[in-house]
Amino acid sequence: MNGERRRGGRSARTASRATFGAGVVGDAGGQPRRRIPTYELLDEASLVRLEAHADWILDEIGVEIRGDEEACELFRDAGARVDGERIRFDAGLVRSLCASAPSEFAMHGRDDRHTVTVGGDSVVFSPAYGSPFVSDLEGGRRYATLEDFENLVKLTYLTPWLQHSGGTVCEPVDVPVNKRHLDMVYAHLRWSTKPFMGGVTSPERAEDSIDMARIVFGSEFLETHCVIQGNINVNSPLVFDEVMTGALKAYARANQGNVISPFIIGGAMGPVTQPALIAQAHAETMVGVALAQLVRPGSPVVYGNFLTTMDLRSGAPTFGTPEAVLSTYAVGQLARQLNLPLRAGGHYTASKVADAQAMVESADAMGAAVYAGAHFVHQAAGWLEGGLVTGYEKFVMDVDHLGMLVRRMQGLVVDDDSLAADGYREAGPGVAHLGTAHTLAHFAEANFTPDLVDTASFEKWTEDGALDMQQRASTRWKQMLADYEPPDIDPGVDAELRAFVADRKETVPDAWY
Repeated sequence: MNGERRRGGRSARTASRATFGAGVVGDAGGQPRRRIPTYELLDEASLVRLEAHADWILDEIGVEIRGDEEACELFRDAGARVDGERIRFDAGLVRSLCASAPSEFAMHGRDDRHTVTVGGDSVVFSPAYGSPFVSDLEGGRRYATLEDFENLVKLTYLTPWLQHSGGTVCEPVDVPVNKRHLDMVYAHLRWSTKPFMGGVTSPERAEDSIDMARIVFGSEFLETHCVIQGNINVNSPLVFDEVMTGALKAYARANQGNVISPFIIGGAMGPVTQPALIAQAHAETMVGVALAQLVRPGSPVVYGNFLTTMDLRSGAPTFGTPEAVLSTYAVGQLARQLNLPLRAGGHYTASKVADAQAMVESADAMGAAVYAGAHFVHQAAGWLEGGLVTGYEKFVMDVDHLGMLVRRMQGLVVDDDSLAADGYREAGPGVAHLGTAHTLAHFAEANFTPDLVDTASFEKWTEDGALDMQQRASTRWKQMLADYEPPDIDPGVDAELRAFVADRKETVPDAWY
């Protein structure tokens, strides 16, 4: 099934897309753009040595691609040394294979106002991904449901600080494992108009996700435009399995995006020393990028990473640590060496609730992503408990912080207007500037005003219930959902989407593994 079967064809789709999303909340903010410099942690010698070590890993140790003969043959034909499932590369080969990947690309939303650029000076923020649990102040920690998933999609749609609908914003465990991708993709396409991620837990689920995108956007449109991505996790250390490579190939063949993200916890999926982890991540990411380019040269790819540390006393992963922050800065430089868009960061924390620990760790991790030069920031809202939980209160608290970071990325503009000479002339010495024409002209936009931060007097705060930020956040997300209005969608498109979901669900028995 594809979009070409729907009455009206491509011209009707184009016309209808122009009206999608009427009444979208928060469009005025636009896509964030970085006006501040990136942080260059490493000197040239250190950077060269990391790249050389990545080459050494690929040459001497190699990677394994398990269960995917096609991928192995693609690499063999490209000049790699293939021994069964072990693949080794001469120095520089993988880097050369990455060269056809675009340095930036557009991801199209169902509403054109939500089309974003990935790369350049543009930044895209995306919510949490993959949590089997959700939590909120009233309901506590619990298994996530499809209703939770839809709620989080709607919350993401409502905030201007998240430009991307995400993927598995939580796992709807009340839906069979082999069918939930259908409901998730439908939710992204129906309850939002922002770009999104599709299924990756099997090649078939990736294909289903792409087919559903074709219903909305049209097959011809997808041939030349990116509307959906796959989040491809490397099975670190140095392994790609057939599930991930199969999904990667599906998205690449369709000219859709892939985010290649090694998931490396120091001491577990790699050595405990950060330079080794960084070089390993660079090697793994390049192999994923290269495979996408071998499948379809020019297909959009994001250079990703997920590097963190481990509490060596317990084996538990840690987040927002100094070591992880330093790794993020270094990875940013390596991505720029390849001229690829960078995925980094998120509001990472090991905390179980949205408390002080959560915000300290999250602020450090997210700040590193911003200053490392990330173009696509995954896990930007809602992350708790090392990614096991998406928290409703944490979600809106993170969103508030994103607004602050976006303001920070704008930097300072030093010009005649910002230097306010007329304000000084009007006020003079010893006179407050509150009533000057310059202040009155600028007061509304001069400072970012977060939704949840309380700056009232103690007396006013007490009068309003003495609520802490988490309590205020609880009220905030509930009000957002109460105010939510679904974006428009062509009834024929919606019917075709629903029919596709129903048909695919009927073809296979439920699986709860």
